[in-house]
Amino acid sequence: MCALVACLNAAAWSFITPPFQVPDEPEHVAYVKQLAERGSLPASTGGFSLEEQLALDDTKLQSVAEKPEHQPISSRAQQEKLEGDLHRAERSAGAGGAYAGVAAPEPPLYYALEAIPYTLGRGGTLLARIQLMRLLSALMGGLTVLFSFLFLRETLPRVPWAWTVGGLGVALVPLLGFMSGAVNPDAMLFAVTAALFFALARGFRRGLTRQGAITLGALIAVGLITKLNYVGIAPGALLGLLVLSVRAARTLGRAAYVSLAISLAVALSPGAVFVLHHLASGAPAFGIISRGIAGAHGSLWSEISYIWELYLPKVPGMHSDFGGLVSARDLWFKGYVGLYGWLDTTFPGWVYELALLPAALIAGLCARELIANAGALRGRLSEISVYGAIGVGLLALIGADSYNVFPTLNAEYAQTRYLLALIPLLAAVLALAARGAGRRWGAAVGATIIVLFLAHDLFSQLQEVARFYG
Repeated sequence: MCALVACLNAAAWSFITPPFQVPDEPEHVAYVKQLAERGSLPASTGGFSLEEQLALDDTKLQSVAEKPEHQPISSRAQQEKLEGDLHRAERSAGAGGAYAGVAAPEPPLYYALEAIPYTLGRGGTLLARIQLMRLLSALMGGLTVLFSFLFLRETLPRVPWAWTVGGLGVALVPLLGFMSGAVNPDAMLFAVTAALFFALARGFRRGLTRQGAITLGALIAVGLITKLNYVGIAPGALLGLLVLSVRAARTLGRAAYVSLAISLAVALSPGAVFVLHHLASGAPAFGIISRGIAGAHGSLWSEISYIWELYLPKVPGMHSDFGGLVSARDLWFKGYVGLYGWLDTTFPGWVYELALLPAALIAGLCARELIANAGALRGRLSEISVYGAIGVGLLALIGADSYNVFPTLNAEYAQTRYLLALIPLLAAVLALAARGAGRRWGAAVGATIIVLFLAHDLFSQLQEVARFYG
């Protein structure tokens, strides 16, 4: 039921958000279009196909995106022109380039899946096909919450009602609905990573079987061919696989290491194919990742300092790269509370300040529950360390990517949507906060948390409606 709520919520966001009014959605649509129509990967240079360019022009993307004072088309005449242009362009859909811009370096799995609804929608306009693709992403949003719920069931087995608090809470996170209601590989990345968290939690609770080891290897492999961001998640996942294998070896002996070898072969096979493909074509071995490493500038300490300040307050000895900005609040928390569209659809400033209060209360209740169960936590340090390694790896990747374009651009990748790959941990925080209220008040506090998240989601959708529909 939590997964169904998440799926329907993402579907609602998919209808509310106008076409292309999600970061990089034009490029992701172009990738699917190229793969579905020509069976080949797109290019990072050139121009959009005629059909998509007409859609972008007639929906006024350039004059609306990042310009909140402007709105999309609003008259019958504009709508008729859009539909007429799209129907004419469909008959000459082969015209145009294979451009997919920033999406072009991404692995193809998500786009190959989206090619299915795209193909099924042939006969309708491009906008109809985009809506079908968005609905597939909404299903992935449901899977994200399903695996987050199952993660809670494994990590917090003693209080079943708290699973629903965490599951429903994350199902109603507006940013998850917004991104899972768009054509964007983030939607699949969230689902795959949530499944990874569940598989790891199951292994730590029940022991690692050969089937479990192969499942973990397969999830790592699938993640690596879903989105490049998974490169930051994979080291922590591999650490978890290693820790679980060492623990399993105490009872299974050499069989545990055989399972580990099979799992690693499965996990690393996409990376090997990736490297061989680039070497055969004369490109850098690690593709765009190689360019990112080569593009690093300054000293190692400067980069570490920058990444630290991207998330945490500056400490003595660090150069201030963000001026008077409090990055955790002004970048990440504000992005969680609400930056929609092309990060141009916002709440009034006082909303972000007011949101700090319930966030602090939830964090305080979660900390209370953790302190009360400190003994149990000590027995699960290896498991907690693996989850921490996954989080740190993702944060480091985002920080390193931002540093590579600094100082030309600052905090370029400080977008909270990238952190939704860690959403099972948010589900755990919500469940622990409800439990932290005590046996007498826990259920009531859990219900209050769900109502709070529901209100946040509804007002976020209304803000999107007001921004684009007046």
